[in-house]
Amino acid sequence: MKVRVHVSLKPGVLDPQGRAIHHSLEGLGFSGVNDVRAGRLFELDVADSTSDEALDDMCRKLLANMVIENYRIEKVAA
Repeated sequence: MKVRVHVSLKPGVLDPQGRAIHHSLEGLGFSGVNDVRAGRLFELDVADSTSDEALDDMCRKLLANMVIENYRIEKVAA
């Protein structure tokens, strides 16, 4: 089973990478971009028997820093 885990900073957490991207977009002449928030995407290929609880545990223990990040698990249709 294919799974995508989207990790992003929690609202209110400063995002220096997003700010740098925003600044670069403006420097390249792109207008109309009000804000940029950078995140990460993990694509996992796991056994079909992997439980939702196990996926959640993977995120909480390794893939996301629960102090400053949120995550969303997406199961990808085959």
